[in-house]
Amino acid sequence: MTTNDAPRIPLRAIQWKEYKLHLIDQRQLPTREEWLILDDATSVANAISDMAVRGAPAIGIAAAYGLVLGVKEKGLEALDEVADELAASRPTAVNLQWALQRMRRAAGKEGASLESLEAEAKRIHAEDIEQNRTMAALGAAYLLPGSRILTHCNTGALATAGIGTALGVIRQANIEGKLAKVMFTETRPWMQGARLTAWELAHDGIRATLLTEGAVAGELAHEGLDWLIVGADRIAANGDTANKVGTFALAIMARQFGAKVMVVAPSGTVDMSLKSGADIPIEYRDGIELLKAAGMEKAPDGITVANPAFDITPAQWIDVIVTEQGTVEKPGTASMRKLLG
Repeated sequence: MTTNDAPRIPLRAIQWKEYKLHLIDQRQLPTREEWLILDDATSVANAISDMAVRGAPAIGIAAAYGLVLGVKEKGLEALDEVADELAASRPTAVNLQWALQRMRRAAGKEGASLESLEAEAKRIHAEDIEQNRTMAALGAAYLLPGSRILTHCNTGALATAGIGTALGVIRQANIEGKLAKVMFTETRPWMQGARLTAWELAHDGIRATLLTEGAVAGELAHEGLDWLIVGADRIAANGDTANKVGTFALAIMARQFGAKVMVVAPSGTVDMSLKSGADIPIEYRDGIELLKAAGMEKAPDGITVANPAFDITPAQWIDVIVTEQGTVEKPGTASMRKLLG
């Protein structure tokens, strides 16, 4: 693959300029493009928890820059305090913890300074762009011409610093002329698919079909499917994967119709300290998100609302995990350790 064959980044949704973090406010897309300009760590933590920035890699990059802003404001002696505030903003996405740990290590080196921390955050940012391109090529290599693809949530340029994880594979497959059909879900209640993935696919000129999650089984029965391709927010040592809620059900449906399941995520998403998905903390968000999506301000008396942001897809339902370090087919503890240590 030459440079000219690689998909271009449609939008750099994370930008760092003169000690200010510029984030496109994903809550406003696709109706309008608004940018948040943040100059303190608390604002970055709020942007993460409030879903102005989302997607595991993007969250990690934002947190790294947030730590720089916190140190600029409060000094190196407040680094742990700032890191803890940022770490609490989203508990499931391991990239957040990974980026902060890497920044802590950089701060622990002799001669550490605000400038050296800024340089480390910029490295994390730049590495993600290159990792996206590597994963796109590795993932697209599994696809045959005429492939029918389903994806879930948003895993593109808005969720990363580059062309995306799962959506990066789709972009690369499109360039290689391998796509026959692309389908994607609304992804309730935040509608990341309907708002964000649709916006990115349209920008790239990739024709695709938007589905509610409830319509997937019927559509697959009629249209068929070759691959479900998704991202991840945390992957355990045995290959169990936490991703946007609904992924597990889609994996079961994909297998039912003879399709394969691909998870695309940078190695920083893998948490080898967790034996299985049972150890992955699942974020439960305020039930008002579900109610507002239904046009309601409160639930009827006697009704409680459960709003998990993620679910766990056991490794047995996953055919391949794609990282920038390589791929793991039929993931399990032994194969994950062989690639990632």
